Amino acid sequence: MNIKRTIMYTALGAATVITSFKGDPKQKPKTKTTPAFEVNCDQFADLQVLRYQIPGFNELTAKQKELAYYLSEAANCGRDIFYDQKYKYNLTIRRTVEAILITYKGDKKSSDWKKFETYAKRVFFSNGIHHHYSNLKFLPECSYEYFETLVKASDAAKLPLDGKMVSELLAILKPVIFDPKIDAKIVNLASGIDNVVASANNFYEGVTQKEVEDFYAAKIDKNDATPISYGLNSKLVKENGKLVEKVWKVGGMYGAAIEKIVYWLEKAVPLAENEQQKKTLQLLVEYFKTGDLKKWDEYNIAWVSDTESRLDVVNGFIEVYDDAIGKRASFESVVSLKDMEATKRISAIAKEAQWFEDHSPIMDIHKKKSVKGITAKVITVIQEAGASNPSTPIGINLPNANWIRQQHGSKSVSLGNIVHSYNIVGAKSPMMKEFALTAEEIARNAKYGALASDLHTDMHEVIGHASGQINPGIGDPDQTLKNYASTLEEARADLVALYYIYDPKLVEMGVMPNLEVGKAEYDGYIRNGLLTQLTRLQVGENLEEAHMRNRQLNAMWAYEKGKADNVIEMVTKDGKTYVRVNNYEKLRNLFGELLKEIQRIKSEGDFNAASALVEGYGVKVDQTLLKEIKTRFDKLKVAAYKGFIQPELEAVMEGEKIKSVKVIYPDNWLNDQLKRSKKYSFLPNMN
Repeated sequence: MNIKRTIMYTALGAATVITSFKGDPKQKPKTKTTPAFEVNCDQFADLQVLRYQIPGFNELTAKQKELAYYLSEAANCGRDIFYDQKYKYNLTIRRTVEAILITYKGDKKSSDWKKFETYAKRVFFSNGIHHHYSNLKFLPECSYEYFETLVKASDAAKLPLDGKMVSELLAILKPVIFDPKIDAKIVNLASGIDNVVASANNFYEGVTQKEVEDFYAAKIDKNDATPISYGLNSKLVKENGKLVEKVWKVGGMYGAAIEKIVYWLEKAVPLAENEQQKKTLQLLVEYFKTGDLKKWDEYNIAWVSDTESRLDVVNGFIEVYDDAIGKRASFESVVSLKDMEATKRISAIAKEAQWFEDHSPIMDIHKKKSVKGITAKVITVIQEAGASNPSTPIGINLPNANWIRQQHGSKSVSLGNIVHSYNIVGAKSPMMKEFALTAEEIARNAKYGALASDLHTDMHEVIGHASGQINPGIGDPDQTLKNYASTLEEARADLVALYYIYDPKLVEMGVMPNLEVGKAEYDGYIRNGLLTQLTRLQVGENLEEAHMRNRQLNAMWAYEKGKADNVIEMVTKDGKTYVRVNNYEKLRNLFGELLKEIQRIKSEGDFNAASALVEGYGVKVDQTLLKEIKTRFDKLKVAAYKGFIQPELEAVMEGEKIKSVKVIYPDNWLNDQLKRSKKYSFLPNMN
């Protein structure tokens, strides 16, 4: 399965977000600015919580606002599902933490309480006890003994006891929360191990990786032109010696939450903006009721065909990042409205998709003869839930099924208001000054960095994921490339964007003024891939997360292959390490060579080459360099990761009917999360 999302990799020095495209590269771009709105919400551990606005919401009709409200409620009703998917004890832990926060009456000014409160905030941010990005379990800084006193001093009626004594609950929680060796990593992508058994997620129970692969291999017909995404919406367990799928549907696993999702989706159906959107929502409801993956494909085909609606929603089990072998999908939802003006830029790229495919450096046999149905737009996010909240993508390209993309097309979106909030924070960041080598780099980034980032995202989603084709008879990457599929797909899409962002074609199209934009992107990408993304690691760690592996792979491969010509240079100045791009044209050619090879690997299903590429360039970290980068970064007091507190849509009632919908922007992370738990908790403590 292809993984289609772009994570914000850097906001260093980005000052504005381009929100209009007029076709004139000399025209000064418009920007969205609302000085009175405070973007910052909270900061703790290595995390910063931001806020975003929903410009354009008040322009919607009353009917559209009501539709947005129902879709947002459907999104939020899946909150418990994502917690449980990540780890089977997450809901028990979260509800224990909530009971303490709400009912504990003791001293809340002590240093121990502050440590516990930080832990609680981290649990909410990561949707559980494993770091949302590194996948490693994080531990409370307070002692178990202090945690025990908190639990015992809280209202037992609010604790997730399920008939147990408080002491029995504590006996379960102690090793799960405080022992770093127990279920240490939610997704373990290490080579040479059983990645299913070694991962702590709740997608499998009592099964090995080989059993999973054999189970689905028996179902797959390689000659099927419309293959089903087997395993996408179920948990695989062994019962009485047999493998059984527990399907996530109404009446099945997670049924109580899915019933609520369906309830709100059914209320949304009559308010659909047109017949195509109505059909799409009805198919989504049928899918949730039946769990039928053929119905999921029908829904995706209908969703891709809806190009006219102003409002849109992604809702379901979609991305497979949390499964080490890329089969089972996490719940997520994004409710949005189309940014009409900003869409002009990304649409200009989509219209030239065939040109980009034809001129790609990949082998002709791997090129699509006809690029179909790419719909591209900039969206304004209204609500995010599940795997998109609070750590959000900045770009999405769906659906994931290769055959649907080839036969029916795809939708590519850039999340405009999310990027805007990131860039406001990035403009004030000291990172650029610390890690950029020259004043020229800093000045170029200040002038072109935001546009470069926008264009990279646009092309990554629109022409990156949509490009290339798999050879006949070769299975999808989750079957052929296995635990390397996600990393290589993101690397491939990045390389498409990198190859073309230094192409005069973009200047001719009018989407950028000159190739200095491409230079700004190359500077930032290499700097991030080789240096600044290391700020997210702890000393001793190597790279685990797919996007981080992808970026180091691309940057490190180009660095190593370009050494003879000194294309990229590692520079030491005043005892600090920097990177410098010396030849942008040769770097572009290197990106093209790597793109050609990664497309070949995907098209031919070459697992051995995939393993050699990822393990050789994308995993190992120079620990001496890491120590240096961490030391420099820690002095800046900057959060390595950012996410968002969601706006709240409130229905204003007139009797039994919704009269209007207003937007509330919460500014307290803990209070908001407790409020959402009270409103959207539908699943048992253990599932």
